[in-house]
Amino acid sequence: MVYKRILLKLSGESLMANKPYGIDENRLQDYAFQIQEIVNLGVEVAIVIGGGNIFRGMSGVAKGYDRVKGDQMGMLATVINSLALASALESINVVSHVLTAIRMEPIGEYYSKQKAIDYLKKGEVVIVSAGTGNPFFTTDTASALRAIEMETDVMLKGTRVDGIYTADPEKDVNAVKFDEISYDEIYNRNLKVMDLTATTMCKENKMPIYVFDMDTVGNLKKVLLGEKIGTLVYV
Repeated sequence: MVYKRILLKLSGESLMANKPYGIDENRLQDYAFQIQEIVNLGVEVAIVIGGGNIFRGMSGVAKGYDRVKGDQMGMLATVINSLALASALESINVVSHVLTAIRMEPIGEYYSKQKAIDYLKKGEVVIVSAGTGNPFFTTDTASALRAIEMETDVMLKGTRVDGIYTADPEKDVNAVKFDEISYDEIYNRNLKVMDLTATTMCKENKMPIYVFDMDTVGNLKKVLLGEKIGTLVYV
């Protein structure tokens, strides 16, 4: 395995598949099977899921919501998605734990670094939800924070695009894909891989990021086996 312990970041929108809202059960099951594959290979897996398929704090602000309340609603959306993924994993006999950045037992266990690492060392999946527990922070920033805290080897950013390009490949047919790119070049080119806070945290803590297409079944395992199907961001 290229990596022994990973943090997998999934967007909430990816759970919709072709639905306009909510969770597509087939997509959820596809993700669960992909995660099961790498757990069976001995990889320690931590996961952070966004909540944009249910509610996004910034979109709420545009509609007149208070920013803090909007972000808190977004945090709750990530908990719903985390519970859904945990259920899908448990249905195929993968032991998982939903940890929350805000106390909400018995829905999930209150997050602590040591608790998370103890579960990972036992080969159990850890799904960390509710962002950082604070408003004004994205789930990308929460992912960066948890990856650094849990001392993962890499942060895998599963998206619908197969890597980082010079421009948005869905809008620019001339966009060129990077196999590797440094954090400095991301800054210099002003590429929107993640928000600035998350990117800076990863750079300062020497946390590599690997961006790949998670929606193609089998890709997660390919990344762990060292196949170059995405883009590596390095310090």
